[in-house]
Amino acid sequence: MATAAPPPRTRTPAQQNARAVRHLKRVDPRLGKWIARVGPCPLAPVSGGTHFDYLSRCIVYQQLSGKAAGTIHGRYVQLFPADVHRPAHLLTLADEMLRGVGLSRGKMASLRDLARRTHEGALPLDAIEGLDDDAAIEALSSVRGIGRWTAQMFLMFRLGRPDLLADLDLGVQKGVQKVYGLRKLPKPERVQEIGKVWAPYRTVATWYMWRVLELDD
Repeated sequence: MATAAPPPRTRTPAQQNARAVRHLKRVDPRLGKWIARVGPCPLAPVSGGTHFDYLSRCIVYQQLSGKAAGTIHGRYVQLFPADVHRPAHLLTLADEMLRGVGLSRGKMASLRDLARRTHEGALPLDAIEGLDDDAAIEALSSVRGIGRWTAQMFLMFRLGRPDLLADLDLGVQKGVQKVYGLRKLPKPERVQEIGKVWAPYRTVATWYMWRVLELDD
């Protein structure tokens, strides 16, 4: 009797990161030297809360310092009773309540748009893990206040997608400039060109671009 094939092996985040690092060192020795200086990559998907919670936090934190954003976000979270369906509940909150926790008009509009699209099913957060990267970014970017950069951060840090290159990120551009000794800050197209060799682990390479900026030349 034939035996069933064993299930595919699932790698832990640490194992996946180690595999990515080995690949990056092999295909890009120049980056590999900086990786050796930075050390291991600790990336792992953020699992707490819901996708709606995570995106709401992204909106609240936009263009604010970490301390100020944390204070406002903490007050915002207190507007939701335990076990409430947050998108539906948010749509019932008066503007005065949202302004009272420190949200700007722009962020209020973004949060309401996120809640409405999620509640009505226009943004399929419950099924977004089944979309490929481009489709997920397109869906997320339909929300007011969520652009390509924020969508990429969601895919990288919430969904744990391994092959995202944040070419629009200034820190990534500066990291590429430093690693490759470029005279000028590279444009997104140049970052994408350089990063082709990093596939299919461009998320980890992106993380290292941020970290190399913390090191002395």
